Amino acid sequence: MRERIPHEIVASVLAGATAFIGGTALNLPTWAIFVSWAAMFLLGAKPTLRNATRLWATMPVGSAFALVIVLIDQQIGTVLGDGQLAKNVVLGVVILVCNTALMCTGRLRAFALVPGMFLGFASFFATYFGGFGFAPGNPWAAWVSVVVMNAAGPVFAYLSRKWTFARRTGADGTEADGTGTDGTGTGPAPDATVDVGAAPRLQSDREPTRA
Repeated sequence: MRERIPHEIVASVLAGATAFIGGTALNLPTWAIFVSWAAMFLLGAKPTLRNATRLWATMPVGSAFALVIVLIDQQIGTVLGDGQLAKNVVLGVVILVCNTALMCTGRLRAFALVPGMFLGFASFFATYFGGFGFAPGNPWAAWVSVVVMNAAGPVFAYLSRKWTFARRTGADGTEADGTGTDGTGTGPAPDATVDVGAAPRLQSDREPTRA
């Protein structure tokens, strides 16, 4: 593939654009976009709808488990006392139970991408305890905010490749439609982001990934 605009430039422009998302009164955790954006490329060299769907299915679930942990801890966090050790024991038990449930959920085919759930899991905690979201300190607002931002990551990953306007090239350096790399020749070349063949896949594309 020959990129008309370097991927580094396109990705950087898109990254800079996130400032206009986070720099608002909504106080959204735009860094969560980069988490799922990077995850898309860990799943394969070419962003695909299949991999995006896997992240969209699992990351909100992971964030939901983290939300449950926070809600439970708010209700029973001091049941053994107000000391830090007592609070840690209660929180540890809550995490143990919820984390076990999360990993068991990964046995379901739709949620088999367990690392995706853990990315959402961690993103929620960072959002809530970091004071992000349209209502800082509100766990429900944190969940909505992080789910939306995580969901945007695969879109940014796709655009970062789409907007390079890449064209296929042959072994001799000529483009697939007969156009040389010097721009000679006629006829449009297919967009590199069109499904012209199977996307490169990692092991996680062939079998359910376990944490």
